Amino acid sequence: MTRRIPLNWPILRQLRSGDVFGRAENTQSKKSKEMTARIADADRVARSVCPFCAVGCGQRVYVKDEKVIQIEGDPDSPISRGRLCPKGSASEQLVNSATRRSDILYRAPGATEWTVIDHDTAIDMIAERFIEARRNHWQDVDDQGRRLNRTMGIAGLGGATLDNEENYLIKKLFTAAGAIQLENQARI
Repeated sequence: MTRRIPLNWPILRQLRSGDVFGRAENTQSKKSKEMTARIADADRVARSVCPFCAVGCGQRVYVKDEKVIQIEGDPDSPISRGRLCPKGSASEQLVNSATRRSDILYRAPGATEWTVIDHDTAIDMIAERFIEARRNHWQDVDDQGRRLNRTMGIAGLGGATLDNEENYLIKKLFTAAGAIQLENQARI
């Protein structure tokens, strides 16, 4: 066992140099001097909202070469002031997961397997079904002859991952289409 010289102890070096709080170079290791922040290489920073619950915590999304490299709380957010819960802190894993699907899957009625369809086909299918449900369940008047102008074939459920403006526009769309069954996840 080697004998240590008391004059070379870190605490004595710290006090000799006048560094009372231990923040000077003599308390840093070579490894800690060479470390850089994970976000130092980011090309740009995008602001976002955490997708997990109705609180709407602000996030800063750090992007390098069009790939998300880190997600942190946004200190400018009046809601979360830079803090994220454990799920919000793990958002980067959600985005970069190897098991995340990036294509659109469709399972036809009665089918047992999913098939991949393109974006335009999926949008057309949704629009056709929306219009058909509105047409098939439209009510001009009720049993007593009162004007209704509504459909009971369409319902809307807004999500907490959308901001107020997006939810407002979705509500306006559904109301203009005649739907009256509108709810939001944040209210349920």
